[in-house]
Amino acid sequence: MATKPIILSVDDDPQVLGAVSRDLRKQYGKDYRIIRASSGQEALETLKELKARAETVALFLADQRMPQMDGVGFLSGAMELFPEAKRALLTAYADTDAAIAAINRSQIHYYLLKPWDPPEEKLYPVLDDLLDDWQANFIPPFSGIRIIGDRWSAEAHMIRDFLARHQVPYRWLDVEREESQEFIVTQNLKVDDLPLVLFEDGSKLVKPTVSELAERAGLRTQAESEFYDLIIVGAGPAGLASAVYGASEGLEVVILDRQAPGGQAGTSSRIENYLGFPVGLSGGDLARRAVAQARKFGAEFITPQEVKGIELNDPYKIVKLQNGSTISSHALVIATGVAYQKLKIPGLDALTGLGVYYGASISEASACQNEDVYIVGAGNSAGQAAMYLAQFARSVTLLVRGDSLEAKMSQYLVERIYEAPTIQVLLNTEIAEVQGTEHLEGLTLMIKGERREVTTSALFVFVGAAPATSWLGDTVARDDKGFVYTGVDTLVNGKLPKTWTLERQPFLLETSVPGIFAAGDVRHQSVKRVASAVGEGSIALQFIHQYLADLRS
Repeated sequence: MATKPIILSVDDDPQVLGAVSRDLRKQYGKDYRIIRASSGQEALETLKELKARAETVALFLADQRMPQMDGVGFLSGAMELFPEAKRALLTAYADTDAAIAAINRSQIHYYLLKPWDPPEEKLYPVLDDLLDDWQANFIPPFSGIRIIGDRWSAEAHMIRDFLARHQVPYRWLDVEREESQEFIVTQNLKVDDLPLVLFEDGSKLVKPTVSELAERAGLRTQAESEFYDLIIVGAGPAGLASAVYGASEGLEVVILDRQAPGGQAGTSSRIENYLGFPVGLSGGDLARRAVAQARKFGAEFITPQEVKGIELNDPYKIVKLQNGSTISSHALVIATGVAYQKLKIPGLDALTGLGVYYGASISEASACQNEDVYIVGAGNSAGQAAMYLAQFARSVTLLVRGDSLEAKMSQYLVERIYEAPTIQVLLNTEIAEVQGTEHLEGLTLMIKGERREVTTSALFVFVGAAPATSWLGDTVARDDKGFVYTGVDTLVNGKLPKTWTLERQPFLLETSVPGIFAAGDVRHQSVKRVASAVGEGSIALQFIHQYLADLRS
C-alpha cells in the first residue's frame, strides 16, 4: 500500500487527545498512521477526505462525552464510511451503561475506561486484539494472492475455503465479471487453466492441490522433529487448548490437522455465548487467537496433514502420516472432533462445492448477495449461520426436521432468528430431492408430508456429528458410533481392557491405552460446546503431566 492504515482518535479535551495520540504513536506508529480530531464533526469531515483518497482506516478510538456529537454518534457515522474499521469507545466509569448499550445497538467493538494508565496493561492489549482482528480480515487492494475461477467450481471453492480458514488474505476474481475477463485477456490465460492462483511475485499455480497451495502460502506441512513429548491430533478448540497449555508448561508439542485450525467450530460465523467475549467472535477469530497463543509458547503446527494410523511401542506412540512419514511421542491427545454428516439425497454429493456447502463457508457468504439461501439444521451452528448469511442474502430459510428450534438451539439465538425479518423457519421439513447438474438450482421440500418446489443456488448443511476416528483402528476403544471411550467408560464389565498395561485405572480423559487421551467432541458422551472442549483440552494436560512423571520415575 502507498500509505499506512490509519488509526483515528477523537476527543474534545486537548490534553486527553494529546495523551491518547502520544500513546498510540508510541505503540503503533511503526505500522499505522496516527491522526486525531477534536470533535466528531471534524473527524467525519476528515474521514470523507480519506475516503475520497481511497485510504484505509483500521481503528477509531472516540471519547463518549463530547459536545454536539458524542462518541457513539461519531462511531455510527464513521461506520457508514469505513464499515470494516474497528470501533472503540473511550469513556468514564459513570458512562459504562451508555457504552454497553452502544455495544448492543451500534455495533461498537469495545469500550475502554479512563484513565488508561499504564497503557501497557489497560490500553494496548485491547487495541492489539482489535487490530489483529482487523488485519486478519483486511485484504490489501491489488496485492497478495489472487484467485481466478468460476463460482460454480468445486476446485475454486476448495481453494478459497482453504485460504480463508487459514487466515491467508486473497482476492477473488470471478470469471463471469467484466473485470476478471479483462484480466484474463491481458494475462493471456485460458479457461482450461482455471482455477488459477496468482502470487505477488508473479508466479502461478494451475488447479493446485491443497498440499501445493499450503506450501506456497507458507504453511508448515512437515514435522521438524521425529519425536515430541506430546502429539495432538486435531486443531479444534480442544486440541488448541491442549497445545497452549502443553507448550506453555514446557512440553515439546506438535499439533496435526488435516484441514485447518478451528475444526467444526472454525466454520461458525459467530459465537456469542463464549465467556469473555460480550460482542461475540467468529470461529475463525477464536482459532487464530489460539494458534498465535500456542505458537508464542513454541508449539509446532503441521497443516494440512492427515493422520492415517497409529502404532504402539510401549511407552512410545507412533503416528503414521498421509505422506508416508512417522513421528512419535510419549503422550498423545485425540482431539479430532466431529464432522457434519452428509445428507443421503440422490445427486447431492455431486453438488458439494457447487452450491451445497457443509458448514457456513465464509468464502461463499458474499456470493449469496440478494439470493434466497437455505440452511439445514437446528443447532447453534445452524442458527449462527442463519444470522450471518442474513447480512448478505435476500432471504434465509432454516429447514428443521423437528417441531421446534428450542430443543437444540440456545434461547438467545432462537429469539434473534424469529425477530429477524429476512429469516424464515420451516419446521417438520426435510429435503426430498435436489435439482441442478452444473450447480444447485433448486430443492424439493417435504413439509409435513406436502411437497414444495423452491429455487435456490445455495444450501448450507449443519446436521449430525460423525467422529473422525477411523484412523485409530482397533488400537483405542470406541463406541458403536466411533466416539472414544475415556476414564471409567473404558472398563469392560468393570474390568480393565486388554490394551491397559498399568495397575492403576485410566485417568478421567485417558483412553483404553495408557498415555493416549481424548478431549472435546470426539469423546464418548462429551458436551458438544466450545467452552467444554477448551476445558477438556486444558484439563488433559494435568493428567498428561502425571503420566509423564510416572514414566520418568
